[in-house]
Amino acid sequence: MSQFDSKPDAIFAEPLTQVSDFAFDQRVVEVFPDMINRSVPGYQSILQGIHQLTRRFAQPDSRLYDLGCSLGAATLAMRQGAQGASGINMVAVDNSEAMVERCRLHLEGYRSEIPAEVKCEDIRDTQITDASVVTMNFTLQFVPPEQRQGVLQTIYDGLKPGGVLLLSEKFKSENAAMDDVLVDLHHEFKRANGYSELEISQKRAAIENVMRIDSLETHEKRLREVGFSAVQVWFQCYNFAALIAVKW
Repeated sequence: MSQFDSKPDAIFAEPLTQVSDFAFDQRVVEVFPDMINRSVPGYQSILQGIHQLTRRFAQPDSRLYDLGCSLGAATLAMRQGAQGASGINMVAVDNSEAMVERCRLHLEGYRSEIPAEVKCEDIRDTQITDASVVTMNFTLQFVPPEQRQGVLQTIYDGLKPGGVLLLSEKFKSENAAMDDVLVDLHHEFKRANGYSELEISQKRAAIENVMRIDSLETHEKRLREVGFSAVQVWFQCYNFAALIAVKW
């Protein structure tokens, strides 16, 4: 997977009088590749897996959706994975105009026979039709918890038989002691990537009101309740996991 150019992430490097809720604004767009690679363990492995799984499950004459596409890294992974399949169309969706504008530029920079539409809208309003692969790469965690099942039901209903949802999420352990272990490991990962204690603390304060995470058990239960008969974790590193759910 190719790396996008990025400025170093220093958004939370200086003490802030008041830590505002995290937003995917222009400041974040400029540093996002650096931020996500230094913050999400295994991120590049997840992108590679999305490429491989799309290659396996993309069906001819179908649509591929990247819901919460940010700068388009997963969109590109999917589009590259679907090369050779006929009649494929891609739809990438994000509710941040700054992200959408940059995503369009990134997609234009990679030649492909697969058309990709980038839409600025709330994924809760996105209609899913004739889909063979839908990706939500660290997106569902930003949807209000009470609306997550509805989003997943829309995806399931819009998938073709044999279609898949690729869902990556930060999660919490249902065992409090083990959750502390996973959180500590994640913080050590961020320190090893150059983040200071101040940056870790201020970022956590900024994001805690906008990103409410579930346990893996909750994710799996919810996926089965909307109709997915096969649900499997295919990647995990610390408190980050990627799941595949298949509509047989």
